[in-house]
Amino acid sequence: MTMHCLLPAPLCDLARRVIAENSAIGRTVAVAESCTGGLVAAALTEVPGSSAVLDRGFVTYSNEAKTEMLGVSEDLIDTFGAVSIAVAWSMAQGALHRSKADVAVAITGVAGPDGGSENKPVGTVVFACAKRGEDPEATNAELKVFDEAQTRAEVRYEAAMTALALLLP
Repeated sequence: MTMHCLLPAPLCDLARRVIAENSAIGRTVAVAESCTGGLVAAALTEVPGSSAVLDRGFVTYSNEAKTEMLGVSEDLIDTFGAVSIAVAWSMAQGALHRSKADVAVAITGVAGPDGGSENKPVGTVVFACAKRGEDPEATNAELKVFDEAQTRAEVRYEAAMTALALLLP
């Protein structure tokens, strides 16, 4: 059996673009993942030459991991919830500060099928992208609701695709 990519082709294709375009400008990246559980890092490492671009990935699935590995404040999590603009922003800043990367993307969300609420239904995912040397106030954070996604796998796939797109120069 010959396999060229373990993951869905569109995910691998986008990861190839991320590696090629960042490599061309000498830019390195880091990822801080929660609901995607390392899927973004896995997609990036499917690409030959990814070691020149991917500095590191943080899989911070638990709130404790977000605090310990990325320096996200417990108060922030308690006040806004793990799936929030504030926490995604803090995760991206933490990944940037705890790596040598030029840009860091963070993903936190509710993949389902459980865990959703009226305010944060299943499919709610928050993304943040921080760049080294940029004013932290300029860090872009955005909440998306993938309400077309029918399954946990679909939410995670859509989240990974969005995160990869944020890593394009």
